[in-house]
Amino acid sequence: MRRLSRSRPRYKTKSKKIKVIGKDLLTSPLWEHKHLGEAIPSSPHAVSVALPRWEDVIAYEEKVPSCINMLKSIYPRFGFNPLVKEIADKGLHLHGGDFTNSGWPFPNLNTAKKAKEYCEKINANAKLYIIEVCGLHCLIVDTKTTHIAKAFWQHTGLGASSRQAAIALNKEKLPLQSKGDEARKSICNRLAEIHRCDSELIQLHPSGMAALTTALEALRKFRPNNTAIQIGFPYVDVLKLPQIIFEGSELLLNPSPKELAKQLDQQKPSALIVELPSNPMLQCVDLPLIAKMAHDRGIPVIADDTIGSAVNIDPLPFADLVFTSLTKSFAGRGDILAGSLIVSPSSKWKKTFQELLPIVSVAKLSDADAIALEQASADVTYRILKSNKACLDLKLRLEEHPNIKRILHPAQCPNFKSLMRHKGGFGCLLSFELKGGVAMAEKFYNSLKVCKGPSLGTIFTLVCPYVLLAHYKELDWAKKCGVPNSLIRVSVGLEHSEDLWDRFKKALNS
Repeated sequence: MRRLSRSRPRYKTKSKKIKVIGKDLLTSPLWEHKHLGEAIPSSPHAVSVALPRWEDVIAYEEKVPSCINMLKSIYPRFGFNPLVKEIADKGLHLHGGDFTNSGWPFPNLNTAKKAKEYCEKINANAKLYIIEVCGLHCLIVDTKTTHIAKAFWQHTGLGASSRQAAIALNKEKLPLQSKGDEARKSICNRLAEIHRCDSELIQLHPSGMAALTTALEALRKFRPNNTAIQIGFPYVDVLKLPQIIFEGSELLLNPSPKELAKQLDQQKPSALIVELPSNPMLQCVDLPLIAKMAHDRGIPVIADDTIGSAVNIDPLPFADLVFTSLTKSFAGRGDILAGSLIVSPSSKWKKTFQELLPIVSVAKLSDADAIALEQASADVTYRILKSNKACLDLKLRLEEHPNIKRILHPAQCPNFKSLMRHKGGFGCLLSFELKGGVAMAEKFYNSLKVCKGPSLGTIFTLVCPYVLLAHYKELDWAKKCGVPNSLIRVSVGLEHSEDLWDRFKKALNS
């Protein structure tokens, strides 16, 4: 690979030159109070939003109007992108303008029906309607059912995307389906090259959670009524989806092989679900060991490699299904929602999954989102290798600072190292605690001159108090699981390493 300048990263694509969204944030981050609510990056489809102060994060979680009214974007699934909200509002107007109800836009009738069926399952007396809005389908629910519809929207990731909403509202052009087909094929070929598998084993989905939803729907077909087992503290929706939407899930934080064997024998779960590594603790299970234990008992393994990335690790010899949020490092831009689901060529259920997944899948990655993702991911390997090094550099420097209590990073995990590819790295993510607890963490966060908000994997550094954002209503439970609310999570971007360290050092010394 051609040697590239450290101070001025170049972004290579296989297609014509395109604008690198978010590149300005490398040197001009949104970090001050005046930036509250700004979209990160500056795009109508941004998946992050500026929460520059600790108190802003709390106000966001408490739904304080002075904070919520400032938001020009929001993390998809946690709320409505403004374009999606416009579709929801149109649906309510078509229904008669009763704003005591709520509207939930979906990309097609099948996804809206899935949401309706779930709401009816939880609340048999629910008043539900599906209305077509500008080519999308909006589920209208009564007040008592709103929290149920919200849970389905958030956890499944099947809602309409902002690009679909923009096209429905005639604010963006509808691309040719042939262009979407070409983009999806190119993405699958790119993923197949990275994972070193056949592209026919890959499905694209509207989000990473939609990919997991499809996997769990397939399991429901041939392992009905079985709960799942999750090992290690996982990302909030990876935990909640099987627990709330499907048959349930048991969380085992750090079981010994003997304890895991006991639980597998007693519960006979539909699957084991693991993250490689876990979010935000960045620890990795002994995948070869637990896969053997599960497979010996006829139990499939589902792995989430979003943080580790297939550029760095290879879970396919052990996991039967691997799902990824392509929104993160694969896209790198922070304004594309997408996911993938891969059937392992080594899985004993390969043929079964290949037959079931197309049947249970209810939504594909849209043409517009696919085209954007194909362009953005053209330089994915280059970006991930650069971010591997940038994150490791920052980790080593943080370790030397006297105000750091502990750092969490995959380099500390032998199990992660055992899955690494030749020349692979440890990914873009690290977490740390400061001496002084929440008070020191808040002071550091408020003074840090980088973008601050949810999501990860972008070309610009993105920091958040992860536990407050993901588990605000269950902080005591998270603490009992060993995940404190003072934890700072850092997604390291492609800023010049000396410049980035200077920002962190000044905030640590403030």
